[in-house]
Amino acid sequence: QLQLTETGGGSVQAGDSLTLSCTTSKYTYSTFQMAWFRQVPGKEREGVAMIVTKGGMTYYGDFVEDRFTISLDNAKNTLYLRMNSLKPEDTAMYYCAADYFQKQLYDPNWRFWGRGTQVTVSS
Repeated sequence: QLQLTETGGGSVQAGDSLTLSCTTSKYTYSTFQMAWFRQVPGKEREGVAMIVTKGGMTYYGDFVEDRFTISLDNAKNTLYLRMNSLKPEDTAMYYCAADYFQKQLYDPNWRFWGRGTQVTVSS
């Protein structure tokens, strides 16, 4: 069973940057894709960014607007999300996800999930 652990969340001001990390219990290249999702209470979970672990291709949600960068360090078995120019509307619980098969960013049914890390952006 693959376990995912997110760290790096916190409270920041609008315009600040933050980097989230997701460490895995197994080799990251054993998965097909990894991704970051976020969720606000009362709303559906939405895809932020995803990466194909062996090819490196990346995909982002439309709202990212080139502010976020997803990356993978296979040597450290760690997924990252660098977030720049944070806005109050980026406030959410951020989750790491992984799957052994192809998934779309709009599909919330990924196989493995972390417990999340809270990001709060104040104006």
